[in-house]
Amino acid sequence: MKTHNYTLNLNWIGNKGVGTKTYKDYEREYTVKAEGKDLLQGSADPAFLGNPELYNPEELLLASIASCHMLWYLHLCASNKIVVLDYQDQPTGKMIENKDGSGKFTEVTLYPQITLANKTMLEKAENLHNEANKFCFIANSCNFPIRHAATYHF
Repeated sequence: MKTHNYTLNLNWIGNKGVGTKTYKDYEREYTVKAEGKDLLQGSADPAFLGNPELYNPEELLLASIASCHMLWYLHLCASNKIVVLDYQDQPTGKMIENKDGSGKFTEVTLYPQITLANKTMLEKAENLHNEANKFCFIANSCNFPIRHAATYHF
């Protein structure tokens, strides 16, 4: 077993001068920076007083799931001599919010649109989504179902 460690810097930049004196006295904006990489700006979801122009944690979770699946899927396709020419996704996620303000994701569905070099690869290409889901580090860390509804082009 190998262990991989990840580190980044998270910095809240929403203090408007009085800190968190009240719920509406501060902004939800933050930055994320990993060494040698561009700064990422984020905020809370607008439903929680966040800036709608910035990515929120829920969107970043969805992006992590979808991109991890894509990377594993492409790897498995290459290993199985399935030629993918294009891959795009429009994933969706459902999160419930409880009366006390807590919440959790209950499901994510990936909708990859995949262009294959050859139609004869379709059946094997379709089967590799489940395999990719088994390998995806992010999917394996989630406690909710992650579904796939791929469409293919040739």
